[in-house]
Order: sequence, then C-alpha cells, then structure tokens
Amino acid sequence: MKPYFIKTPSFLKLFFNNWAWSFSRKNKVIYLTFDDGPTPEITTWVLKELTKYNAEATFFCIGKNIQENTEIYQKIIEAKHSIGNHTFNHLNGWKTTTYAYIDDCLKTTNFINNTSKLFRPPYGKLSLSQSKKLRKQGYKIIMWDVLSADFDLKISPEKCLENVVRNTENGSIIVFHDSLKAKEKLYYVLPKILEYYSHKGYSFKKIT
Repeated sequence: MKPYFIKTPSFLKLFFNNWAWSFSRKNKVIYLTFDDGPTPEITTWVLKELTKYNAEATFFCIGKNIQENTEIYQKIIEAKHSIGNHTFNHLNGWKTTTYAYIDDCLKTTNFINNTSKLFRPPYGKLSLSQSKKLRKQGYKIIMWDVLSADFDLKISPEKCLENVVRNTENGSIIVFHDSLKAKEKLYYVLPKILEYYSHKGYSFKKIT
C-alpha cells in the first residue's frame, strides 16, 4: 500500500482550496463521514451507534451499493443524516477519463433521492478537470482533515483509534469506511470516539 497522510497537510489544503477539508475551528464540532456504503451488517450498526449519542453524520455512498441495498439506504435517509455522492462504481479519478468519470458520478444521482450536492472522490483522487466540471454542476468537493486508516489491514484497531484521537480538532472532517474491509477497526473505534468526544463536550454534525 502506498504511503498516505493521516492528518492532511496544510499545503494540500492551500493548493486545493476549492475543496472542503475542514470547517470552523471556533466550535467543538466534529464531522464524521462514512465512505463506500450502504453495506449490509455495517450500515445498520453504524446508525445505531450514532443514535446513542444523537450524532449526525455524512454518508458518501456508492451508487451500485445504493441500488443493491435500497432498504438500508432508506434507513440513512430516515435517520436524517446527510448523503454524498461517491461515484457509481468507486472509480479512481486519476485512472478514468473526465467524460467517463462525470458520467459515472451522474449515474449515482438517479439513486440518491435527495438534493445533495456533496461529492467525495474515491481514494481522494480527482483530476482538476473532473473537479471543475463537478463544481460547475453545483457539487461541493468534500475531502478530509483526518484519515482514520480503518481500510489499512496492516494497522491495529488501537492504532486506528490513535490516528483519530491524536489528530482531531475542532471542525475536523474524519473519514471512516462503511465497508466489510473496515469492519474490525470500525467496530472498535467508533463507539470509543463517540463516547470520548461526547464527554469532552463535542457535538457531531452532518455536512450540508
């Protein structure tokens, strides 16, 4: 696996300043995001954990997973969390033509039954031309401030928790994955994060 940043460096945020990496540092608010769902066995559990703390979150959903799991997707909607577009086929923007990429993104809108204009590129990989076309269509590109690395099979659940706690601050956008690959770490980390930051007076808000 190629190296990756747990805490997004300031230079990236400055260079790609048309993308959202975090929000105001003034208030004790954290933005939890979950990529790649909806996923059987995972999404429903995540929703229950969020409910325990009255926590809002944002789910960046893959179109084909919505198509295959419509009932689970509807539970996200009913719980009043935010939905974002994560392409239909989880495409790598650096390996896909702009036309094919945009077409794949727009295909997902057929399954997102709300007015969401939030978009997160899979792998965080998006070309400038793809970004420009999406933004022209009203999309807001949502990246992240903290990567939990729950997708990394080489790290322990304890290390995943440490990644979040050591790097999160007011306004942080944190990435988790609503997937079977991340299950072990997610089941360990999410309840602890919700409890830890709730006790410190933080609230968990969705991105709108």
